[in-house]
Amino acid sequence: MLGAWQLDRLEERRTTNAVQAARFEQEPLPLTELVRAAGEDFGSLEYRRTTFTGVFEPESEVLVRSQVRDGRAGFDVITPLAAADSTVLVNRGWVPLEFDQAPVAAAPPPAGTVTVEGVVRPSQEATAVSPDNGSGLASISRVDVALLEDRLDLDLLPVYVEVIGVASATQLPLPANPPTFTDEGPHLNYAIQWFSSAVVAAVGYGFLLRRAVRTRSG
Repeated sequence: MLGAWQLDRLEERRTTNAVQAARFEQEPLPLTELVRAAGEDFGSLEYRRTTFTGVFEPESEVLVRSQVRDGRAGFDVITPLAAADSTVLVNRGWVPLEFDQAPVAAAPPPAGTVTVEGVVRPSQEATAVSPDNGSGLASISRVDVALLEDRLDLDLLPVYVEVIGVASATQLPLPANPPTFTDEGPHLNYAIQWFSSAVVAAVGYGFLLRRAVRTRSG
């Protein structure tokens, strides 16, 4: 039963991968349009490519700690991008651990009105917030849109945008690599382990039963 359950989980993972890959292949659409069409099902937008035009607000920048890139610890840089009628959080990319003060002077956002293209990511739940000297927020454990909306006193869209770059990028912040949708998790290995354990248990039980019968016959 446990092996069959793991195979069911594997099939669910494969379906999720296929759905997210299909979303990523679609042409980007304006974020406000996607959010409107999603109703309350914002999870259905994950990995959908999108665009948003506005002005970055680096004075409200936040760092997401415990982010590792190529074996190095650092932060993701989250900067609000404000339009006339809405604001969205943008994960502009990764910076090394030494850049631990927001706004990150070594990785400023472009000035003026810009159009950002990235993928939609759902809000996460932050487990801890680190206060800054006077600003009220220095770093956060996850991109929790509702929490940041309250702390930064901004009217935010319920999802955030993650900028996608290329693996060879060198300018800080380093944008996220393009997502892959081939990871099937450990479910197949777990299923094999459970089925193997069942076979071993069955064979072992048969051996013990045969031994018990022989003992009684003797």
